[in-house]
Amino acid sequence: MPDASTLGPLPEWDLRDLYPSAQSPELDADLTTTLADAKAFHAAHEGKVAGLSGVDLARAISGYEKMDEVLGRVMSFAGLLHAGNMSDPDIGKFYQSMQERVNEISSELLFFALEINRIDEDVLQDKLKAPELAHFGPWLRDTRAYRDHQLSDELEQMLHEKYVSGRAAWTRLFDETMARLRFPYEGEELTTSEILDKLSHKDGAVREAASQSLSKVLDQNIGLFALITNTLAKDKQTEDKWRKYPRPISGRNLANQVEDEVVQALVEAVRGRYGELSHRYYRLKAKWFGMEKLNTWDRNAPLPRDDDSDIPWSQAKDIVLDAYGAFSPELKDIGAKFFDNAWIDAPARPGKASGAFAHPTIPSAHPYLLLNYQGKTRDVMTLAHELGHGVHQVLAARHGQLMCDTPLTLAETASVFGEMLTFRSLLKAKTDPKARRIMLAGKVEDMLNTVVRQIAFHSFEERVHDERRQGELTPDRLGEIWMEIQTESLGDAFTFGDDYKCFWAYIPHFIHSPFYVYAYAFGDCLVNSLYAVYQDADEGFVEKYFEMLKAGGTKRHTELLAPFGLDASDPAFWNKGLDVISGFIDEIEAEM
Repeated sequence: MPDASTLGPLPEWDLRDLYPSAQSPELDADLTTTLADAKAFHAAHEGKVAGLSGVDLARAISGYEKMDEVLGRVMSFAGLLHAGNMSDPDIGKFYQSMQERVNEISSELLFFALEINRIDEDVLQDKLKAPELAHFGPWLRDTRAYRDHQLSDELEQMLHEKYVSGRAAWTRLFDETMARLRFPYEGEELTTSEILDKLSHKDGAVREAASQSLSKVLDQNIGLFALITNTLAKDKQTEDKWRKYPRPISGRNLANQVEDEVVQALVEAVRGRYGELSHRYYRLKAKWFGMEKLNTWDRNAPLPRDDDSDIPWSQAKDIVLDAYGAFSPELKDIGAKFFDNAWIDAPARPGKASGAFAHPTIPSAHPYLLLNYQGKTRDVMTLAHELGHGVHQVLAARHGQLMCDTPLTLAETASVFGEMLTFRSLLKAKTDPKARRIMLAGKVEDMLNTVVRQIAFHSFEERVHDERRQGELTPDRLGEIWMEIQTESLGDAFTFGDDYKCFWAYIPHFIHSPFYVYAYAFGDCLVNSLYAVYQDADEGFVEKYFEMLKAGGTKRHTELLAPFGLDASDPAFWNKGLDVISGFIDEIEAEM
């Protein structure tokens, strides 16, 4: 891992914009006041929502939104504090206590959406003639999408209250277990982020040793990871049965505001092109390495003669902001706020959540970015990705707490677009053909990780959730499914050893957000098509792009893509995005 002198000072976030501390009077006062407000709201409106006029319903929603934003502030603070150090028992205790107190308050408010969903459609449409209520139309639309899957008030209340001692508790167990694990390597004890970083080292012996250490420690804990996976899959199956979701993925698609057939078209398009994408590329990579077949620890290996020198933080910042600025000065200005303020937590450190994310928090505050920056080109691309999320969240905040969240079908658009801007900027600066080819290959690998690998993850989830309906899956069976899916997606360019069977266990999305992963492939293919429009567009593209980001959760993907002439419901749409990856591989192949 590079030292601080190589990377320069790395920023750490300051959560005081949310609350001064976990023990602050402001935090306690917000919880106390909001509990009282929620009880008063419950007493005033329970059983009466359907009878409210359009204006009065709008006024009630506005009050509900204010309370929801306070709860969002509390849980954003608690969640970010926990992500910063998951191994601290006091922070873990605080995080759990905040979940429990917020759950108590939100239980008082649960009736409101349930009663809204029982309003007859004709009656609601009449109420929506009031401009005050029409403002909340998108939120009402999305809330009422669950009408057919809503249970009785008593069951909804019970499920809501049990969440903190059910799914949330198992998720916390996974997170804190991963944060506590240490992976032996050359006399050191490395964190998950640090050992995963070594899988991209230029020295094959380092990669192999890291892979073996990762495998050994995961395998030592595989029983626990299998228990967590089985329990959460069974929990989901039970709730899906009661809610009458036809497939395990249906609830996720409903939340994403995307039709099952659109997602299925994406999955089938990607799986149908494994051969010409991942299989073909990794055969090329094996040739570059002078190997008949790659080992699994070679998948993310830097290419021969790749520049793997460490990139200081200040340079990474300039690379990303300059790329953003070349597209739009406004985009750069918004992005710069994250660096000018303490909105980014960049160092990799023990106990910290692995990976990276952008947390929107609440509209009256600002997003925060978590990274584990270790100075490689991929870390610069991760910065570009998460900053794209952050800018998107800033622009969408104008719609308020209830309507600022973007559905996952478009939540990855700004992030992947930010990556593409950064990549194109770096590629343009390369004049040496060999250096350019290496950079193209690096981008192809990123795209394969975003598209092929994520759809393979999706296929793994489908298999696991389908088989779980017949009974618990043993660790060996989970490993078998993982190996079958990986062999299908990566192809015959790899040798798959038994030590790879447990690598499913560290993927957090399987635990945190079942069936989230296809959103990455959705976003990458969408951005490939969107970038092609940008390259051929007139001067109005930037304005259209900003309008799309500013829409937040007020519009569906069909409405947002229409100004660009794109339609995700057209199966050909996905192949256009995949053609970009194939074209890059063609270009690399031609230069060999």
